[in-house]
Amino acid sequence: MTEKLDALKDYPIYEKRPELIQTQTGKSVDEINIENILSGKVTPDDCRISAQTLEYQAQIEESAGNPQIAANFRRAAEMTRIPDERIIQIYNRMRPHVSTKEELLAIAEELETKYDAKINGALLRETVEVYEDRKMFRVD
Repeated sequence: MTEKLDALKDYPIYEKRPELIQTQTGKSVDEINIENILSGKVTPDDCRISAQTLEYQAQIEESAGNPQIAANFRRAAEMTRIPDERIIQIYNRMRPHVSTKEELLAIAEELETKYDAKINGALLRETVEVYEDRKMFRVD
């Protein structure tokens, strides 16, 4: 899709553009129902939102004048490429006084290169600057 979504004509997306909404596995929202879950046609992976759906939400928010919310949706879209276990590990490494500056910068590099999560990598680099100012790194 090359057009950008617009809040006035495309929101709510599920009602006005349902053909655009798919899970990470390509299922439509209409396929996610109790009958399909009970029969095994829908698995937990089928219930995960797709990066594209989050990007559509970001476009809606951007067109409605909410750039901060749009940025949050784009960060979330990037995170769909990162395994859940790794997200938890990174979250725990970001706690104050748990990691060194070098460790957090290595994670930022990993986000940017391995997962193509450049927005999240940049956010972590900003966190590193704040931690440095506030002396919140682990000291060995």
